[in-house]
Amino acid sequence: MNDDDDFYGGFNSYDKAYDIQNITSNPQFQQAVARSSHGRRPTASQMGYRDGASSYGKPPPTMINQSRMGGRTAMANNNEPARPMTAVRGAGYTSFANKVQAAERSLSSENLGEDGEEKCKQMENKVMDMLRESMIASEKKKYKEALDKGKEAGRRERAVVKHREQQGLVDSMNLDLTFTVLFNLAQQYEANDMTTEALNTYEIIVRNKMFPNSGRLRVNIGNIYFKKREFTKALKYYRMALDQVPSIQKDTRIKILNNIGVTFVRMGSYDDAVSTFEHCVEEHPDFSTALNLILVSFCIQDAEKMRESFVKLIDIPGFPDDEFLKEKDDDDVLLNQTLSSDMLRNYEKHMKTEFEKAIITAVKIISPVIAPDYAIGYEWCLESLKQSVHAPLAIELEMTKAGELMKNGDIDGAIEVLKVFNSQDSKTASAAANNLCMLRFLQGGRRLLDAQQYADQALSIDRYNSHAQVNQGNIAYMNGDLEKALSNYREALSNDASCVQALFNIGLTAKAQGNLEQALEYFYKLHGILLNNVQVLVQLASMYVLPKFAFLHINFSYELLEDSAQAIELYSQANSLVPNDPAILTKLADLYDQEGDKSQAFQCHYDSYRYFPSNLETVEWLASYYLETQFSEKSINYFEKAALMQPNVSKWQMMIASCLRRTGNYQRAFDLYRQIHRKFPQDLECLRFLVRIAGDLGMVEFKEYKDKLEKAEKINQLRLQRESDSSQGKRHSANSTHSLPPSGVTGLGSGSGGSSGGGRQYSAHIPLLDNNTPFTVTQRDMRAEDFSYEDPVTMTTRPKTGARKTTTDSNLDDFGEFDESLLPD
Repeated sequence: MNDDDDFYGGFNSYDKAYDIQNITSNPQFQQAVARSSHGRRPTASQMGYRDGASSYGKPPPTMINQSRMGGRTAMANNNEPARPMTAVRGAGYTSFANKVQAAERSLSSENLGEDGEEKCKQMENKVMDMLRESMIASEKKKYKEALDKGKEAGRRERAVVKHREQQGLVDSMNLDLTFTVLFNLAQQYEANDMTTEALNTYEIIVRNKMFPNSGRLRVNIGNIYFKKREFTKALKYYRMALDQVPSIQKDTRIKILNNIGVTFVRMGSYDDAVSTFEHCVEEHPDFSTALNLILVSFCIQDAEKMRESFVKLIDIPGFPDDEFLKEKDDDDVLLNQTLSSDMLRNYEKHMKTEFEKAIITAVKIISPVIAPDYAIGYEWCLESLKQSVHAPLAIELEMTKAGELMKNGDIDGAIEVLKVFNSQDSKTASAAANNLCMLRFLQGGRRLLDAQQYADQALSIDRYNSHAQVNQGNIAYMNGDLEKALSNYREALSNDASCVQALFNIGLTAKAQGNLEQALEYFYKLHGILLNNVQVLVQLASMYVLPKFAFLHINFSYELLEDSAQAIELYSQANSLVPNDPAILTKLADLYDQEGDKSQAFQCHYDSYRYFPSNLETVEWLASYYLETQFSEKSINYFEKAALMQPNVSKWQMMIASCLRRTGNYQRAFDLYRQIHRKFPQDLECLRFLVRIAGDLGMVEFKEYKDKLEKAEKINQLRLQRESDSSQGKRHSANSTHSLPPSGVTGLGSGSGGSSGGGRQYSAHIPLLDNNTPFTVTQRDMRAEDFSYEDPVTMTTRPKTGARKTTTDSNLDDFGEFDESLLPD
């Protein structure tokens, strides 16, 4: 081919006069620049250099271009005389000088192009490091730290973009890095419940057309609106995201459709939800979607649809079992452990557990509805399950059926179900026997023998069944054999170190034996395993507040454990875990009351009363507290509550009347005392206050109540005297039975004490004690005093006693002593 025939010839040839790449090294160009006004500019040493950090006149540390430092230097290098400086710039050289400066800038950018790209990559690596730290913090649930690092990554990414724009490297912009930074920031906003900021960030990503496949992020926007309970907007964004996902990505589409179905459920559109879930199950069967279909069918009470949905659920293929592990060499333990504990295997186990949980949940929900009886519906589910690929799960459902029957109160039915497993020889049969043991143990009484038999049966099948050993120890504990119970608990703990029931019962047994140090040791060990367990904390706290007389028969120093501050600390921890437990609050109140902290005791009692207003002790304490603090009006409310709980006890109504008297409302107090007197006419205290108030107020009922009081006091005095005489006679007869007279004695003289009464008693008992002595009647000389009689009711003198006993109530008696004129003569 000739050169003349080359159509593209001559295109690569150009005039070198237009070559500006190496123009600065051209000697003619340097001379021209030196002669121009640009070359006549003063050098840095002549004009001085000043910046914010250096002093005036100090030259700059570096000089980039030697040709720009002045014409003198350039001409000196070329051995040409320098042009004298003038104040007026030469005309015609400015435009050319600007072109030269532009050429120099382009030359410097070309020289620094590779260095600028390298610097951008370094900055992007720092952005990636910050993103990685943000994601790690989010994985550790440190959402605030993750958000801060995400914001810092966003700032660094914007700095990279700005640097690329300055360096003219926009063409190599890293859009994936920008997308990742924005997406991570939106997720961190969402994790910190900053929904508005998260929505704004997601909108920025979705609206940017440069991000491919960003439209599917509308699912995240829909999830945020779903959390905000704006279901209409959530449904809109779910549908928009579904349009962005191609039909080939079935898993993603099914998940979005599942979200749409759940949104329909929240909106109350059950028919739309059923159709959506049915489409999901037909396209791509999934156990969670099938369970949602069963739940929606339950909401519309469609029994036939529930049966069909349950069949679709159990037709979903499960996960492979562990048969491949059994085929491996049993001697290679390390290989078996590796194969059974890798991440994929753990994921399969987790999904299998969730699948079985979904089936059990579905059975529990639909069994009472698909048939007239719960047992019939459960049997239908079991038969359907036995015919599917999940037949081994039917045994577990049998155990679950027994538990459901126990919850419904059908103990006999649960026992019948559990007895089915007696003929089997497996761990399931051992668990069934153990459950039967527990049921018989809870029934108590003579059922403890049956419980012992079932416990022995469970241990005969599986001698390492720690739960059966715990139940056997419980039976021994109820029978009073603490040593055997302790032995069973320790054996259960040796077979299963994680059996917390055995550890807890060991502590209780040691506490019952009086070995408080050992009980504390076990409870603290259990506290380390079950951190923040309320029962353990309460048991630990009770060890520090046990009554001192509880262990007097044991050689033990109680003062070593007496620590109210430690008990308060433990009860406070338990209260923080269950703040609505009135028993713990009452314990705390008692401890604060013993320490003298009335304000804290009042607060705890008040909280306990709010949660359990029927506790009479708490009500009484609050009423007494208000009486002590001179708030009688408030104490009336609590005494009224106590009167409602014990309407046949006059104490509470008397306290209400006392509070009314304290507040000065004597008329209401008088009316209440009259009601109390009508209901409890034998109450002397009520009569005394009636007499006192009627006398103070000058009422006409004063004389009536005074006569009633005198009569009631006399009757009460006679009753007390008869009780005193009868008690003295009983004591005298009891003493005389230990010192009987000889058989020849036929009577007793009128000695001190009981005289005639005692004589008749002895004469009646002596023949019974000595059958050989003949019965004789002795004659007694009667005196005139023996025929005299005085009526004790009409006697004029007051009976004399050794000491006068006055019964007064410190809370009631606030009016001083009684008027002596009111008392009987």
